[in-house]
Amino acid sequence: MAIRIALAGNPNSGKTTVFNALTGSNQFVGNWPGVTVEKKEGKLKGDPGVTVTDLPGIYSLSPYSPEEIVARDFLLSGKPDAVLNVVDGTNLERSLYLTTQLMEAGVPVVVALNMMDVVSREGTRIGTEGLAKALGCPVAEVSALRDKGLMEAARQAVAAAQSGRAPEPVPFRADAEAAIADVARLAGNALPEANPRWYAVKLFERDPAAAQALGLDAETLANIERRIVQAEAELDDDAQSIVTNERYTAVSAMLEEIYRRRADGKPGVTERIDRVVTNRFLALPIFALAMFLLYFISVTTVGAWATGWANDGVFGDGWHLTGGGRYAAAQEAYGAASVQVEAFEVAAARAGLEPMDALGLTATAELTNEGGIVTGTLPTAHADYLAALSVPEPDPAEFGVWVPGIPVLLEGALARLNVAPWMQGLLLEGVVGGVGAVLGFVPQIFVLFLLLGLLEGSGYMARVAFIMDRMLRRFGLSGKSFIPMLIGTGCSVPGILASRTIENPSDRRMTIITTSFMPCGAKLPVIALFSGAVFGGAPWVAPSAYFLGVASILMSGVILRKSRAFSAKPLPFVMELPAYRLPTARNLLRGMWERGLGYVRKAGTIVLLMSIVIWFISSFGWTDGRFGWAEAQGSVLAAIGGVFAPLIAPLGWGSWQPAAATISGLIAKENVVSTMGVLSGSLAGAGEGSAMAFAKGFFTPQSAYSFLVFNLLCIPCFAAVGAIRREMGNPRWTAFALLYQTALAYTVSLILYQGSMLMGGAARPGGLAAAALALCALTYLFLRRPYQPVAA
Repeated sequence: MAIRIALAGNPNSGKTTVFNALTGSNQFVGNWPGVTVEKKEGKLKGDPGVTVTDLPGIYSLSPYSPEEIVARDFLLSGKPDAVLNVVDGTNLERSLYLTTQLMEAGVPVVVALNMMDVVSREGTRIGTEGLAKALGCPVAEVSALRDKGLMEAARQAVAAAQSGRAPEPVPFRADAEAAIADVARLAGNALPEANPRWYAVKLFERDPAAAQALGLDAETLANIERRIVQAEAELDDDAQSIVTNERYTAVSAMLEEIYRRRADGKPGVTERIDRVVTNRFLALPIFALAMFLLYFISVTTVGAWATGWANDGVFGDGWHLTGGGRYAAAQEAYGAASVQVEAFEVAAARAGLEPMDALGLTATAELTNEGGIVTGTLPTAHADYLAALSVPEPDPAEFGVWVPGIPVLLEGALARLNVAPWMQGLLLEGVVGGVGAVLGFVPQIFVLFLLLGLLEGSGYMARVAFIMDRMLRRFGLSGKSFIPMLIGTGCSVPGILASRTIENPSDRRMTIITTSFMPCGAKLPVIALFSGAVFGGAPWVAPSAYFLGVASILMSGVILRKSRAFSAKPLPFVMELPAYRLPTARNLLRGMWERGLGYVRKAGTIVLLMSIVIWFISSFGWTDGRFGWAEAQGSVLAAIGGVFAPLIAPLGWGSWQPAAATISGLIAKENVVSTMGVLSGSLAGAGEGSAMAFAKGFFTPQSAYSFLVFNLLCIPCFAAVGAIRREMGNPRWTAFALLYQTALAYTVSLILYQGSMLMGGAARPGGLAAAALALCALTYLFLRRPYQPVAA
């Protein structure tokens, strides 16, 4: 017999970890019908006849958010045979509030008391048998992180489903019970047999969805309303608060019997850590340090080493299995010799001499790193010049085992097969050049997602939301806005969708407009490209992009609050802080793999398609009145980019190629990098055909940072635009959001680039980024007062 078990619990209760442990790789992900809330299902390990459905994390079953609506609809539809309720053992009172509601749904319930290892470590005692007796349903002690007790809890849920016995609802006090019983009597036969208590309580709470589902007539609703008003007068409170208080009173009574805190009065691990990381003065510096390390590790160190191997090796000329050190030394010697040759020949030309005849001439060769910074000098006389000429360019195949890269192997294979030149161009420049430019940054993406998963799984990011609430309010933003922004660091689409949990309309719209300013995973390849190609892997580039995104959000709060449409005060922010815990390696790697795989899928679909399109429109155009093969300068893409190039010329990169890359980024931000990879062949003297070569050839440090900032802040990808349209629910608000994002991106990029030009082009982008942050501070001082309506 097929059995369906619903997995329910609060956010941060460990429910997802339980789901992953119970289903393993037997999972599939989609969306609930008609709702953009993720739906996860999987087969129970060892029992394919049992399907586990992971309900969204919720605190209650009141229909105030899409997650709550999905959960209650699923429970009441009769689809689940049992509910496995994951309860946070470190926060029993809050978690059991949901349990009391699940017990009214008419479905068998098993409680999985999670985080018992943390409970034991903190010296707290929970009487599991007493809790099971009080609830009237099985209670299993589990530790999701350590994978203890999970399968036993699942077996208990299967047994409960087979028995079909639902627990008795938790009773309220006599006067409240009498009122609910009267409501049930007045509703009569309209109440379903499976869960009459559920609907009686919801009718008492004036739940419109419940009344609509039962189809009660006006007279019955009027009678019910009179009884509710009578109960509110007797109990001196509104109906919804009466039910809430009754649930917490019942839970508190249970805990008095079975819950014992540590007797020594010493703070636990969580409290001791929170004293530091949420400290009024240390919280923000610690957060800034954490984000700096996050991007430093993923973009500059570990991620950069792996990405360098992917770009230069797998999607480049190739790599050494052995002998790489000797080849690197030979390459360095050849590079120094080439610099000496060039310096001596330039000096000879200035003196009007042939290099071979300039016996007494001496020149100075400058050695530079990848960022163009001079690292040393080499005096070069005529004898040094002759010696440098004799240094051969090293052949990598002569220095150990050399593995050719994909482009080299593919080019050789296509040549041997006599493939048509246009097809070779499509495969080498379009597919490998475009998609390979994006896939080369996969290692950095995976490292970023791994570190983000560590911060989220440990419980620290929940503290960051609490920390940021204080600062966000100073800039007219709600603390609730930070959760969508945090989610947006992975992808802007779910971040924008998460804004629906914000009740205040003006706060919600402001969050929708600004969430995409956070650098998402799709923007990381753009950041990494310029960090390595133009700035020599400088560690400040990636963190500065993150903090400029945060600053743009803060200043947007100040600016938008000056208008009537955004003048409402932010609502208070309340959030439960989970206990600190160390995520398991399995869960971290699983999360990294799932999020990273989504990035790879996009490269294999959207980016692949766009790379082919970009190659086609950059290789064909109108020549002598006929459409056909054309040079890049006369291509369709050049014509498109040429239309926008004059508009962005003040930003420092006003040629058609960067403009075309920016336009393609509207489809998916990864396309900025793939377009550069495709167009790298149009760069005279680029040598290697790669996005790195394109960036080095087209941009100065000042224009590169301007380009980077514009693409981080301007209109996001089409998928995010669709999310904005869906959440705004109004085309005018959507148009306003896109215009505001473009205007802000243009303004900030203009200030950064023109500021450096006013200083003679000598200002480093890092200093200009600091100046931009200072400008944000000045803007805040001038505009910090919100819009004040004028009295009539």
